[in-house]
Amino acid sequence: MSPRTGRPTDARKEFALKVRVDAKLHERIVDYAEEKNVTKAEVVRKALDEYLPKK
Repeated sequence: MSPRTGRPTDARKEFALKVRVDAKLHERIVDYAEEKNVTKAEVVRKALDEYLPKK
């Protein structure tokens, strides 16, 4: 068995970010993630991708 575990992906995530948010924003992220059945990380990645200009 492979030593790597986790979800298979076609876009490897090489960097980790740590961000602090207040309780209201955290609740919004959690609610959205549950509603869309995605992880909090996916919510943040999508939000950043839509917010930041494309290169």
